[in-house]
Amino acid sequence: MNQKRFPVKLFLTILIATAIDLLASIQISRWAYGWLPIPASSAAPYVDDLFSLEVGIGAFIFIGCVGFIIWSVLFSRAEKYDESDGLPIEGNTKLEIIWTVIPFFVVMALAFYSIHVNETLATLGPKQKYDVAINQAPEAVATLDVTREVGPIEVISRQWSWEFIYPSGVRSSELHLPVNLRANFLLSSKDVIHSFYIPAFRLKQDIIPGSVISYSLTPTKEGRFRLRDAMFSGAYFSQNQTDVIVESEENYDAWLTRTAKRPMVKGLSPGTTLYEKRLKEGDRGWATVAPAPPPMVNDPGNPEAPHDS
Repeated sequence: MNQKRFPVKLFLTILIATAIDLLASIQISRWAYGWLPIPASSAAPYVDDLFSLEVGIGAFIFIGCVGFIIWSVLFSRAEKYDESDGLPIEGNTKLEIIWTVIPFFVVMALAFYSIHVNETLATLGPKQKYDVAINQAPEAVATLDVTREVGPIEVISRQWSWEFIYPSGVRSSELHLPVNLRANFLLSSKDVIHSFYIPAFRLKQDIIPGSVISYSLTPTKEGRFRLRDAMFSGAYFSQNQTDVIVESEENYDAWLTRTAKRPMVKGLSPGTTLYEKRLKEGDRGWATVAPAPPPMVNDPGNPEAPHDS
């Protein structure tokens, strides 16, 4: 009776291929950090680490599957004119158990790590939703009990413009924040659902009409970053963008003092310009609503200034 020998050659081949796959996946997971915008908040490292881990695991599985397919095509293909049927191989119970158990543990590990990241983000930037009438006076909203390191800064979203009101009464179309201090916001919408999304901060919060949401974040890098409306809110929602300017605390205070002396002017409202162009061309195309009037602000900002991300 012949005993089956241990397939040393096959084992070494699989071991070497797995090691190569693992090394390639680790390198790809490191590259993944560079695929994201500049990290500029205290939340960014946690989100980036989770993204890198998911990319690494995905790369390992992808490279392994593609490598196995290529190996099969090169070394296990039938002869050119071989039209015979393959061996009548039935299911392999051990293999089926393995490829069920391993993905289960991988998915569960990712789930627990994702929960941990979400819990960490919740401690860095707590939020609370208040049911408030949409036309409630700003003075009443400002009395809501939230932590005050900087702010609360009122963030008012419209179709299609942003308005920021600081505790001193200063109003702007661009958001100014001091670096390394937690900023507290009161988010509200004047019409439909919008989304407060700053890619460099790795944070996004939907803004629900008829309510005010307290929200916090801590910028950690000076620069000019982009705030985007990530929720479809009508024809010109893609234009509902503005800049977030993170600066030193001294420059932030100086900007507030300087801006408070400026007269009120029309703020940024890119959708208004596009809508006026549409009307001049005959108001053709799909139906849309007229943009809200531009907010009156002390500082309309500079939409031509280059931003970091």
